[in-house]
Order: sequence, then C-alpha cells, then structure tokens
Amino acid sequence: MRFGKIEENEKIIKFNLELKCNNCEKKVPGGMKTGEKYFQTEEYFAQLNEFKKTYLCGVCRDKKRTDN
Repeated sequence: MRFGKIEENEKIIKFNLELKCNNCEKKVPGGMKTGEKYFQTEEYFAQLNEFKKTYLCGVCRDKKRTDN
C-alpha cells in the first residue's frame, strides 16, 4: 500500500508495519511504500500514528461500508 507522499521519479522506500484491525484485533500484513524524502519525517510519523488509530481490515472496512 502506498503511504504518504511519493514524487515523480523519486526513490521508493519499502517497509513493513505491525498492523492490527482496530475493530476485530486481527493482524494483517503491513507492506507499505513511501517516498524517500517523506520517510522518517515528522509529518510521516504523525500520519502513521493516525493511520494506526483508524486502521480497519478489509472485512471490517467492507462491513462498515455496507452498514452506512
């Protein structure tokens, strides 16, 4: 999954996260990609923390969409 900012012709950094669904606590693979300039910046860490707080697995995300 792409995360953050990736500019044109910028080197892409691949990294893994320990992700859990915030609804069902299921562990999910966290293979992510981001741009070299964005990786490890303050903005990156702020967005990463927000992403982890609101992350839903595919099953829970789809259930939420159909309920709305």
